[in-house]
Amino acid sequence: MKLKISLIQMDISFGNPTKNFSYVEQKFQQAVEAGKPDVIVLPELWSTGYDLTRLDEIADKNGEKSLAFISSLAKKYSVNVVAGSIAKESMDGVTNTMFVVNRNGELQKEYSKAHLFRLMNEEKFLLEGNSDGMFTLDNQLCAGVICYDIRFPEWIRTHMLDNTKVLFVVAEWPKPRIDHWRALLISRAIENQCYVVGCNRVGSDPNNEFGGNSIIIGPWGQIIAEAANEETIVHGDVDLEEVDEVRKTIPIFTDRRTDLYRL
Repeated sequence: MKLKISLIQMDISFGNPTKNFSYVEQKFQQAVEAGKPDVIVLPELWSTGYDLTRLDEIADKNGEKSLAFISSLAKKYSVNVVAGSIAKESMDGVTNTMFVVNRNGELQKEYSKAHLFRLMNEEKFLLEGNSDGMFTLDNQLCAGVICYDIRFPEWIRTHMLDNTKVLFVVAEWPKPRIDHWRALLISRAIENQCYVVGCNRVGSDPNNEFGGNSIIIGPWGQIIAEAANEETIVHGDVDLEEVDEVRKTIPIFTDRRTDLYRL
């Protein structure tokens, strides 16, 4: 099975959900007009950016507005959406939460970032997620994680043990460490013999500059498509049968020594 994937690498208006919603709507139209994708991917915290100190004002209550918005776009264009993440407010607090929606606008998965990034003060304003990022798109098993999560290979491997074929990573990855972004994503693809689809933002906020380099990587670690550090839409095709072929060639999942591992 083949999937056409489009990554929306965009700047984000700091703390301005209204402006960001409008901009994302424009970008969806551009992505579809450029070549009907099966999946559209957004970056982390696309509706607010890292305006964490104002989350009590701008976080989305129960994620209702964001989910309705993404669902409407998914139905309009008949496209699956890995909707980056948003600041979702609930009774317990605010989480950094990814919504995955299918072509009919139906929610397939809600995943909240499991590993909070202290260098950007996430732990002061956000709650940790406590569930996995597994979901299906077009009957294919996929997984989604958020930014800092990819520095924890044991968390990624946990998502790969049921023949998962695509890992989606959404991020606001800072420019000074963009080499880490590429290296970690390529490593996750090679060691798990899967496609890795990474969507990062560009631009800056009052505290950070972001590095772009959104990327689609194949199960041999090959680069299928990659952006530089400007606003763009990255398009790439993935052939999920290649995952099966690679895993048969070097059977790392069969050869794992779980009797020796702590996890």
